[in-house]
Amino acid sequence: MFRLAHCSDPHLHVDVPAPSLSDRFSKRALSRLSWARGRSALQRPEVLAAAVADIRAHALDHWLVSGDITNFSLPSEFVAAARWLEALGPADAVTVVPGNHDALVPMPAADGWDHWQPWLRGDDGATGFPFVRIRGDVALIGLSSAIPTPPGFASGELGAEQLLALEARLVDLGQRGFARIVTLHHPPAEGVVTARKALVDRSAFRAVLARTGAELVLHGHSRDARFDPLRGPQGLIPVLGVPSISAIPNPKDEGARWNLIEIERTVRGWHLAVHARRWQPQDQRFAAAGSYRLLLPASGAANGVTG
Repeated sequence: MFRLAHCSDPHLHVDVPAPSLSDRFSKRALSRLSWARGRSALQRPEVLAAAVADIRAHALDHWLVSGDITNFSLPSEFVAAARWLEALGPADAVTVVPGNHDALVPMPAADGWDHWQPWLRGDDGATGFPFVRIRGDVALIGLSSAIPTPPGFASGELGAEQLLALEARLVDLGQRGFARIVTLHHPPAEGVVTARKALVDRSAFRAVLARTGAELVLHGHSRDARFDPLRGPQGLIPVLGVPSISAIPNPKDEGARWNLIEIERTVRGWHLAVHARRWQPQDQRFAAAGSYRLLLPASGAANGVTG
């Protein structure tokens, strides 16, 4: 059995330098304004610390963080985020994909994602997306939907090249018998977020899954817990989203939550169990918030749900 913690959108609190002249005329200025006007009070470092402690207490095999680790995409934030990731555990037990806040403005890779390469690359050591990390019977496939966008937008895009490579990897990994877990930041289902926050090429992504199948898709970004299955070649593929792992409950965010996901090969296919852990403000701790189980045939189509 492979046991995975899925969390997203930590939005780390870090000390950031005063804005440069160029920052004052970039999208970073709007993000700083939003942070100062209240978002910083909703993303709490003590909640994030409690989440990390709760995940550690379950002694899982792997951590998966689906983006938005930073707030302003500043070079100093990427360095601080690398220290945070390093503290979670060995790099081969922690996988990251970037979110829109991790690509707020165009910037050299050396100032940004290069700091995250130990957690942002496949087993072959190559950089770029998609990347693949194989852990036992499970293949973790990381995608990047993070692109710089105009002010007022938080949309994402995978692009034709990444989608083509994804399709080839899904076919290969399926033929080799792995449970394929695809991770990206933006939700791929329709109607989850507004158009200005959506995955631009979500229909193309769904078309790839419809042809190839996958056992599970994980995402963040939507600020609420999601279960939005998508069509696969022989049935439905479960798609799960989680809210920000550091947020207190507020009108725009249901509050911090992470999912403990267990996947195991059986004679009938893949057995998937999802155990939700949610922040309890009254108790100042994380606690169980429900569980469910899925039976996924080896082809990648979900055909059964039990409570």
